[in-house]
Amino acid sequence: MKLSLEQLSPLAAAIGLTVLFGMESILPAAGGRRHRWQHAARNLALGCFSSIAVKMLVGGVLTSVIFWAESTGVGLLRIISLPPAVAMVAAILLFDAWMYLWHRANHQFSFLWRFHRVHHSDPEMDVSTAIRFHAGEFLLSTLLRLAVIPLLGISVSQLLVYETLLLPVILFHHSNVRFPEPMDRCVRLLIVTPAIHRVHHSRLRLETDSNYSSIFSFWDRIAGTFRLRQNTTPVNFGLDEYDGTWQRFSNLLLMPFTTSQNRTSILKGFSKLISRWV
Repeated sequence: MKLSLEQLSPLAAAIGLTVLFGMESILPAAGGRRHRWQHAARNLALGCFSSIAVKMLVGGVLTSVIFWAESTGVGLLRIISLPPAVAMVAAILLFDAWMYLWHRANHQFSFLWRFHRVHHSDPEMDVSTAIRFHAGEFLLSTLLRLAVIPLLGISVSQLLVYETLLLPVILFHHSNVRFPEPMDRCVRLLIVTPAIHRVHHSRLRLETDSNYSSIFSFWDRIAGTFRLRQNTTPVNFGLDEYDGTWQRFSNLLLMPFTTSQNRTSILKGFSKLISRWV
């Protein structure tokens, strides 16, 4: 049976997730991890919930906008009329540059950080962290794509190819696998590797605000945001104010809208609201 691009992207993600989760058991970079299955199940549940919710809300709109742009000839890549192979490479590079800017914005604007901190609050980063994103962040990202994709002139097939490349790479660089340093050093000349992205998930703000690239590591080098650790001290993952019970699924959903001080009152309010309907 021949697979379409639309089927290939989730298949590549599923295979990558399975293989890397297994490798984390054999060659963990950070050992002593407990409740790995529970941790992975929570992250997967949040990621799947967020993805499905946003696709139900605006997924069809995004596809319609891309097809409209294709039919009208709108967009940079259509105006300059490149050969198909060159256009594909250009589309991948342009969209990856956009992903760098979007990721960096999530750290620099407090409203966006409210949602992105759900991803960064994971105290035990592994391959499942790659899909641990709040629905609010997915929604904001998708809404901005409604403008960015037509402006760049990216087609549906180009977007699918990019996402087919993106998903395995982000699973790879979030993974808790101990890759040999010579291998990591070679690969990171072009692609974001675990040694690069672990620094980004550090609790130290100086390290967190670095290494924003998604696929290609050279965006950080160009922008001056590339950082590697000079010592072998293990990275302390997570955010200081969001440990403990914050890691429950319900609290991850609430995290963008509350703080440690008012979380209890909000949870009580939700309970009262639900009790009226039960």
